Amino acid sequence: MSPAQSQDPEVIVTCLKRRFTGVSGTVNALLPVQARSLPIGYVGTPLAGAERASRETPGSFRFLSLTEAVRLCRRGLPDGRPRLWHVRRNHEMLLGLLLRDLLRLPIRLVFTSAAIRLHSWIPRRMIGRMDRVIATTEAAARLVPNAAAVVGHGVPVDLFRPPASRNRAWRALGLPGSFGIGTFGRVREEKGVHLFVRAMLNLLPEFPGATAVIVGLCQPGDAAFVKGLKEEIERANLVERFVWAGEVAPELMPRWYQAMSVVVACPLYEGYGLTVIEAMACGCPVVASRTGAFEAMIEPGESGHLVEVGDFAALAQAVRLLLADPPLADAMGHKGRDRAVSRFSVEAEAHGIERVYRDLWAADGIAA
Repeated sequence: MSPAQSQDPEVIVTCLKRRFTGVSGTVNALLPVQARSLPIGYVGTPLAGAERASRETPGSFRFLSLTEAVRLCRRGLPDGRPRLWHVRRNHEMLLGLLLRDLLRLPIRLVFTSAAIRLHSWIPRRMIGRMDRVIATTEAAARLVPNAAAVVGHGVPVDLFRPPASRNRAWRALGLPGSFGIGTFGRVREEKGVHLFVRAMLNLLPEFPGATAVIVGLCQPGDAAFVKGLKEEIERANLVERFVWAGEVAPELMPRWYQAMSVVVACPLYEGYGLTVIEAMACGCPVVASRTGAFEAMIEPGESGHLVEVGDFAALAQAVRLLLADPPLADAMGHKGRDRAVSRFSVEAEAHGIERVYRDLWAADGIAA
């Protein structure tokens, strides 16, 4: 049955977290693409991608409350297939297990695992009871007992794209200085914001036109960490060379990447790391630490630079090489864009996920 003929969702996608996170970004990007080929039901917090899916494919996308989704799943699909629930967080796994095993709903559970460190024992037990597990990297697949496929995350490369003019994009933000060096993500120690700050303290005096830009939410629990960083910056007399942009709405993120001359991603740990792909898709040369999936994303010396985790001096030197050689930085940005489009598009991710769905239905003896 084609999506245009029915709004009866075959797959229920959940995103049950109020704050916008990396997982939210993945779901946000995937929903409009998935709804082009499968009837999708969405249970979760409001997302621009869900609104886009509803607008662009009204015949194959439906917003559902949790109650509506449970009621709908009391029966299977008209052709006998079970509905699939695609979950990505621990509490969503628990919900799915309760629905399938306690309420005995005829559903199958798909979980995406991005972690590159061992899950604690309760999540491991739940992961072991999923009907299918998708790992985002080979490293993540090795840490779960039942990975059915490796499907990397992607980004909407039609939205994350290079600007017509990076200089104009920078001026449009109204920030000080002539150009920006940006880092994106939650402002906390695990994300390596302190390493970025210290690298910039090393670097900014050499490049008078440069502004360090920190984009991301700082939770109250991390306020003392940020206070300490701002004190370091003040002691270096470089307060005016830093911009703390705070949280930026997801739909505005492309213009921030488009304005940056270099993007830095230096977390101490990262499960996957969409910011690097988003930056590459916008034609930015990237400097990243060797964690998450960054080593699979970046070809060192071609589309960016990789440095060891925690090495802010190496971070500063890698950025220095790019700022000192604008033609090299431009070439890396172009190659990064090409690599993002060819290997890390959200369309490629959606196709990989759909193959897992159809394999699961086939294993039940009913082809989709």
